[in-house]
Amino acid sequence: MNFTEKRDSDSGGSPSDDEKKVGVEAGGFETLGHGELPPDPDASLSEEERAKIDRRLLWKLDLRLIPWLCLLYLISFLDRTNIGNARLAGLEESLHITPGQYNAALSVFFVSYSLAEPVTNVLLKRLRPSVFIPAIMILWGICMTTMGLTHNFQGIMAARFFLGLAEAGLFPGINYYLSCWYRRGEFGIRAAIFFSAAALSGSFGGLLAAAIQNMDGIGGKRGWSWIFILEGIATVLIGIISFWMVFDFPDEATFLSDVDRQRVIRRLKADQQSSAEHEEFQMRYFWASVKDWKTWLYAVIYMGCDGPLYAFSLFLPTIINGLGYKSTRAQLLSVPPYAAAAILTITIGYVADRTRQRGLCNMGVSLLGLVGFAMLLSAESPGVQYAGTFLGALGIYPCIANSIVWASNNTEGVYKRGVTLGFMIGWGNLNGVVSSNIYQAKDKPNYRTGHGVVFAYLVLFLLGGSALQYVLLRRENAKRRAGNRDYLAAGKSEKEIETMGDMRPNFIYTL
Repeated sequence: MNFTEKRDSDSGGSPSDDEKKVGVEAGGFETLGHGELPPDPDASLSEEERAKIDRRLLWKLDLRLIPWLCLLYLISFLDRTNIGNARLAGLEESLHITPGQYNAALSVFFVSYSLAEPVTNVLLKRLRPSVFIPAIMILWGICMTTMGLTHNFQGIMAARFFLGLAEAGLFPGINYYLSCWYRRGEFGIRAAIFFSAAALSGSFGGLLAAAIQNMDGIGGKRGWSWIFILEGIATVLIGIISFWMVFDFPDEATFLSDVDRQRVIRRLKADQQSSAEHEEFQMRYFWASVKDWKTWLYAVIYMGCDGPLYAFSLFLPTIINGLGYKSTRAQLLSVPPYAAAAILTITIGYVADRTRQRGLCNMGVSLLGLVGFAMLLSAESPGVQYAGTFLGALGIYPCIANSIVWASNNTEGVYKRGVTLGFMIGWGNLNGVVSSNIYQAKDKPNYRTGHGVVFAYLVLFLLGGSALQYVLLRRENAKRRAGNRDYLAAGKSEKEIETMGDMRPNFIYTL
């Protein structure tokens, strides 16, 4: 059997037909056959005219979807990490908690967050995005507000546990939601822009905390309480507004005309990926992911960047404070490293989209992080150590979005991809428990234990895992190009071959 190479382009998890609801009018495309395209509303136009319309449509989607969703993730990441800013504003002293209890409060968030993620993905598929996403925002905003009203260790633990439950659906949910709108080759840079909101939240969080903590004593509340209360109230208000700002899937989007809606749906169907076809859930998709070595190696890679991400974002204000800078100045000095990380995250997203070399991008960026944390480990000068935090941020943040899209590119089939990303992201978030306990007060001001653990994560899991994945995928691609995997499709129909997903012989992995 002669196979033509089909390179999987950059993507997040693609939904099924039911979720994209492809049709000229609601439900109209659900009767299309396998791989069959809907009618083209621009069939009579020239290629130049069609390209101009397509660019204008894509720009409209970007303006209506990306900015607000980035804001939502910025708020989400700000609300889960602002406890680091609150610590500098006197949280531990007010609640009479020990450094160990503080670390426990950090850890409990990641336990509930990781356990709830698979359930929230199911809820997102069953409920409309315009209901599910605003609802969980309001819930975690309430949890955040109650953190500012707590008086003891038990209260902060309970609030952090329920904050993790409420926030769990946003990051995987929005990545899935965006895949309902964009073709695979368009998704990588948008995933990077979306995740850059996490880095921006670090910049914004430091500035905001520095201002809010000056409210110390107002209403009988300490400055750290006001950080939680005001940011929690803001989250609730943004959640309410989101009922009107988050749109549903393309066939129900109110900001599109009927013709534009048809164009969006046709673009998705024309993507010609088997995961864009309708799939009924079967356990074989679950086991296909579990038995795939790529699933576990991607989990290791994501562990290598997600563990350091949480360690860095939770403890950067504390690290800078340990260099001798006072509370307010430490808050402000935490801003520039995040801003630099946001810029590089978007840049790497663009480069990886164009070159399709996501593994090399991971390896190159991780070297920046290794240099940064080597500086933090070895240098005594506060200036050199502060420079190390810049390189540390640059070496961590871009790899999150890049690793997620790399795994998405190389896992075909909507349910297999969903299970794979669930394992990958869930395992990465569980490493937040480790991250929450490696920066101990007894290690200040140099925090060599914490820096050493992050350095090890970057070397062994991010750099080492990415290098191993790159080599193994390259070797597998060579076998497929040489025809050594053709026997897997022998005697199968075209549709059966398509349902093999990334195991089909003509599927060439993104390196």
